[in-house]
Amino acid sequence: MSALPGPPPSSSDPGVELLERALGYTRSTLATVTPAHLCLPTPCDQWRLGDLLAHMEDSLDAFAEGATGAISLRSAAPAPLDERLGTLQTKACGLLGAWAAATTPQVEVGGRPMPVGTISRLAAVEIAVHGWDVGRTTGAGLPIPEGLAEELLPTALALALEHDGEFGPPVPVPADAGPARRLLALLGRRAPKVV
Repeated sequence: MSALPGPPPSSSDPGVELLERALGYTRSTLATVTPAHLCLPTPCDQWRLGDLLAHMEDSLDAFAEGATGAISLRSAAPAPLDERLGTLQTKACGLLGAWAAATTPQVEVGGRPMPVGTISRLAAVEIAVHGWDVGRTTGAGLPIPEGLAEELLPTALALALEHDGEFGPPVPVPADAGPARRLLALLGRRAPKVV
């Protein structure tokens, strides 16, 4: 993960509120998944939906671990496909609870300290954008709420500027593109006008 600027942590850190909104949005897209979708290609290059869901589960584990003050960058085995959606729901609730109770001002990521607010914002971006990926794959096409996208844009811009392969390279958008479309474009997604 990149070292991104973030505000000083506090008990009312808006990153936790953004995380809650991103999780709420993504829960709605996950509700559209059926077993028939699991082999479909996603907007994440070379990943089928089953692969993306495994990645999302691993990310939830890592971000929940971060609430304790460190992310080890190791991967756990994902749940079997038939259990994955339920597992994602359980882990999403656990993640939100962990971050709401977090008291650490810094999180060690691969030995590098980062402000706790930065990590919660990174989690919100990853969760929202992969939620959009899920919705595009299932055909639900649920848009990222514009207000949420607007608040996630600074973190997405920092990720795009330090492009390290976690997301695709930025793609161009028209000057009049809304916040959700700009957010997705910064992270390599070609979204239709209504995203």
